[in-house]
Amino acid sequence: MESQAFFLTKTGTAAEAFDLRKFDIPEPTGNQVLVEAEAFGLNYADVMARRGLYREAPPFPCVVGYEVVGKVIACGPDASTDNLNKRVVAFCRFGGYSRHVITDDYATVAVSDQDPIELLALCTQAVTAYYMAEYLSPIHSIDRVLVHAAAGGVGSILIQLAKLKGAEVIAKVGQKDKEQFVKDLGADHVVNYRTSEYSEQIKAYLKGKRIDISYNPVAGSTYKKDMALLGSGGRMVIFGGSELANGKWGIFSKLNFVRKMGFLTPIVLMMRSKNILGVNMLKIADNKPKVLEHCLQAVVELYTEGKIKPQVGGSYSSDQMAEAHTALESGKTTGKLGVIWT
Repeated sequence: MESQAFFLTKTGTAAEAFDLRKFDIPEPTGNQVLVEAEAFGLNYADVMARRGLYREAPPFPCVVGYEVVGKVIACGPDASTDNLNKRVVAFCRFGGYSRHVITDDYATVAVSDQDPIELLALCTQAVTAYYMAEYLSPIHSIDRVLVHAAAGGVGSILIQLAKLKGAEVIAKVGQKDKEQFVKDLGADHVVNYRTSEYSEQIKAYLKGKRIDISYNPVAGSTYKKDMALLGSGGRMVIFGGSELANGKWGIFSKLNFVRKMGFLTPIVLMMRSKNILGVNMLKIADNKPKVLEHCLQAVVELYTEGKIKPQVGGSYSSDQMAEAHTALESGKTTGKLGVIWT
């Protein structure tokens, strides 16, 4: 059948890199399902792909995007039909910027008439947060937790999950107007890295104590700073490298990014009783699909029960695609951005 998608054709600005094209989408096979999408979500990895900095992205031209909200309209011969003709929130391994998306049956969860952008935030953002905070290394009530990019999609959910556990949360933001936002989510202390060195602000707040967990999607120069803040048994969870996206000098920026992080041998981690955990949800989806399924079902349940509230940063129509991508790239948005097909 014929469908339509935003193809990423080259690196560049959002206005020049995407091309809305028609294409033929095949019938689902095996345990696949076909979702007719009403909306799709934007993630910073998509910006990285557009800049040519995301090695996992398919070669150009390609359709990026990790999540959609829509209706299951067809099932493969081996797929579960439980969600057939139902509205679902669904993961996909790329291909999300399309009116029709093929994904695996386990990557869909039935939903009701909730806001589509909130539902989109449950996929990549909330599932990433839940995997890190509940599955990979659970937060405990006595933990002091640092959340980088705290006003973003993942960060805002991490704050809520940490507070559900009774942990103390230090939220790091880069804009004055985001400070009250993260406080309203439950953050106990807020640092603004644009006003002064964030690690010094945290040290002053802790008064000799240490943090137990750092959720860090920035990496680069923040890595060593966070390691110095971690106490015994501390965990640094790295789930991105946004500092690299700000590099303007190609290979030199990449080398400098690596230099800033330095090198650390396992024996040093053992002696200091510190831990580094890397998270790439694409790899989890590829190799641990049942884990992905569990996390998606769990966050939908938490959302339905009113225990977490995804933050909507902006809802755009499909003819505002370039505007939506540019807004996400600016780093000035708060919460999830999504595009609704019109």
